[in-house]
Amino acid sequence: MSPTFACETCSKSFDVPQNALNKYPGWTPKYCREHSPKRGAGKSNGKRDRRTEENLTRSQVLEKYSDGPEDGVFTDGSASPNPGPGGWGAVWVESGEIRAELHGSEPATTNNRMELQALIEAYSMLPEDAEVTIHTDSRLCVDTITKWAPNWERKAWTKKGGPIKNLELVQELLGLYRSHPGCTLEWIAAHSGNRWNEYADCLATAWMRQEV
Repeated sequence: MSPTFACETCSKSFDVPQNALNKYPGWTPKYCREHSPKRGAGKSNGKRDRRTEENLTRSQVLEKYSDGPEDGVFTDGSASPNPGPGGWGAVWVESGEIRAELHGSEPATTNNRMELQALIEAYSMLPEDAEVTIHTDSRLCVDTITKWAPNWERKAWTKKGGPIKNLELVQELLGLYRSHPGCTLEWIAAHSGNRWNEYADCLATAWMRQEV
């Protein structure tokens, strides 16, 4: 199995073959393929990345975007700069209609903390017997909760390589994930035109604007 890393730009998890790592002893990959500096600054692959936030209001998002799933809870978190001030957002949608939404901010935080907080708020707004798909554009969060955290828990919340980052948020989210067995946690591509992911993004950046 190839080692997994988290991109410092978008927080997505990505794999690097072990034979590639062996060529450069001591190298720790920091960026996924999409955000690698080797791709060249200013080049576009047809997708808007997280470094170029549109900073739209809710009404602007609804007017501009229409694609993607019409049911579920959609979450996002951001910090600008990272670390720095940031925010989180979550919206619960059924058949394209909003059932509930929440957003908040912190004066000093990180992207990953806000992504975790958004998921905590998403689970908290749902009854424990809910059967809903919860969408996040952070692969790191999905992998943390579905793969890594249970193993860390078995090892008394320790892991190789140092302390667990954002441990208190990871523990809280894992508890909420387990208390909602009918809910599915899934990754959704960031900034690819999915209406409700874009909506969650606008909630997460609401702290930057006068109008939500």
